[in-house]
Amino acid sequence: ESINVPMIPLGLKETKEVDFTGPVQDFISEHYREDGTLYEKEIQDLMELRQAMRTPSRNQAGLELLMEYYNQLYYLDQRFFSAHKNPGVHFHWYDSLTGVPSSQRALAFEKGSVLFNIGALYTQIGARQDRSASAGIDTAIDAFQRAAGAFNYLKENFSNAPSLDMSAPSLSMLVRLMVAQVQECVFERITLGTQDTGLTSQLHLAQEAAQ
Repeated sequence: ESINVPMIPLGLKETKEVDFTGPVQDFISEHYREDGTLYEKEIQDLMELRQAMRTPSRNQAGLELLMEYYNQLYYLDQRFFSAHKNPGVHFHWYDSLTGVPSSQRALAFEKGSVLFNIGALYTQIGARQDRSASAGIDTAIDAFQRAAGAFNYLKENFSNAPSLDMSAPSLSMLVRLMVAQVQECVFERITLGTQDTGLTSQLHLAQEAAQ
């Protein structure tokens, strides 16, 4: 009986609580000439969503929660954040590898940190699959490929992150690690005697993500 090589999951970045209320209401009043208090419910909903995504469940529901907040950040970016306007909200995140805290007012740091956690959560989902059967291997392959995609996108689009875990060298290493885990899963699938034509293309896609 073959022994599966243990996969390596990543821990999620932790973050401090953020209060959007005062800064965003003041920004609305100053820049849009509207009563910022009229948007109190919307701001509260955003804060509750952020609070929930700080401790996502380690499953598909947790991924959907992170992605929902990530999508909301694009709306915030368009309305409230640019080179010429910023409500002055500070985002505090801890490095997932060293625990060292970092703080920025740039929304890109917030988006990048959430995307990192999406990738990290995919690694946890992939690592805990039962790879003694083809279904578990397929799920692990998909999860590690998605993690590689998240880290690669982060490397290409968020180049000024202040934390070590989101630096280009660290992200390149993480992409290569995810690709290696995909390759190991593909080989495990082959040894089960259930190889299909899609595995080769999956392996090529993973290798392309590492380039």
